[in-house]
Amino acid sequence: MAFSKLLEQAGGMGLFQTLQVLTFILPCLVIPSQMLLENFSAAVPGHRCWTHMLDNGSAVPANMTLKALLTISIPPGPNWEPHQCRRFRQPQWQLLDPNATATSWSEADTEPCVDGWVYDRSVFTSTIVAKWDLVCSSQGLKPLSQSIFMSGILVGSFIWGLVSYRFGRKPMLSWCCLQLAVAGTSTIFAPTLVIYCGLRFVAAFGMAGILLSSLTLMVEWTMTSRRAATMTVVGCAFSAGQAALGGLAFALRDWRTLQLAASVPFFAISLISWWLPESARWLIIKGKPDQALQELRKVARINGHKEAKNLTIEVLMSSMEEEAAAAKEPRSVLDLFCVPVLRWRSCAMLVVKMTADGILHSVGRLGAMMGPLILMSRQALPLLPPLLYGVISIASSLVVPFFLPETQGLPLPDTIQDLESQKSTAAQGNRQEAVTVESTSL
Repeated sequence: MAFSKLLEQAGGMGLFQTLQVLTFILPCLVIPSQMLLENFSAAVPGHRCWTHMLDNGSAVPANMTLKALLTISIPPGPNWEPHQCRRFRQPQWQLLDPNATATSWSEADTEPCVDGWVYDRSVFTSTIVAKWDLVCSSQGLKPLSQSIFMSGILVGSFIWGLVSYRFGRKPMLSWCCLQLAVAGTSTIFAPTLVIYCGLRFVAAFGMAGILLSSLTLMVEWTMTSRRAATMTVVGCAFSAGQAALGGLAFALRDWRTLQLAASVPFFAISLISWWLPESARWLIIKGKPDQALQELRKVARINGHKEAKNLTIEVLMSSMEEEAAAAKEPRSVLDLFCVPVLRWRSCAMLVVKMTADGILHSVGRLGAMMGPLILMSRQALPLLPPLLYGVISIASSLVVPFFLPETQGLPLPDTIQDLESQKSTAAQGNRQEAVTVESTSL
């Protein structure tokens, strides 16, 4: 927790931290639009088969109503509405007879929608479902595209966690914002569903980097006592972005326009993010104390803290000596499982922190990626999705109270040594309490 003392000398919590939170609120407001976009851009409009009698203007009899044309062209579906996936091979004129019954035609008189579909555009003027006909026999491709998007977040969470530790948080944040902006904007020009899914994968890959780098930068520049409040503010911004998406989709009924509205802001966010300083803690551990000192003095200057002159290279290195020495030890993701104190905790030393965050995000995104695929199984096994969702949720709720330790009132640890120190302190406290109880009973 040595870096917290350095942060106190740079003004603790002040104007810089406020501006930083406001900066990170911007992507948090827009990212939900990208994640939940296909709830609207991939909405399934009402549809029926294209038929010559209904949709070829020259073949429509002038003395027939639309209802009569539907009756002789489209068979009734399961709910007695016009069937969405089949049509009559030939007009069934006998169905216009008021005495006609369901036995007046057979399944052999129908065929699939070989000439395409006609879509109801009263709610959405255009969706990717209507553009690439993701209905009937192709309806399984719709959840597949969302799973591909979630797989991009899954892969990105793991890759960017490693990249961030090697190259820094700030450049990764700016690059990922630009990547998301370019890939998201390019999807409106996608000529095929395959290219669309590929671009969505690239956009999701960049989104994972934004989530990881922004979270890490904010935590590393925030005092331990204020981290919970800061994360709450950012979480509220994320929820506000989710709520705003509904209004945005109500105003923009075309999927291309909605896609642009959710992607273009990241061009501006990429530029705005350049004012943010790099993590001073990361710079010290990577052997760049001079640059770390500049960033700390910059933060102190923004916070109006005049005692930053006491910050010197010697102070930095002496304060962070333990962490810097520990950083030279070879660390990997296996430390999350090999070190006993980390085995049941999600908190890790800085050297593996971003990797740990990446893995935790990856596991979460794996579930999100599997969700649409599980929903595809309801056509064959209708009870499977609700059973899986219910059982997994119940099992997860039982794991938390039994295996995760309580952290209320404890300072958040920054290193493995901090974790082990907390554990030994707690053990000593328990022994002292036991001795006190024993002596009292005697």
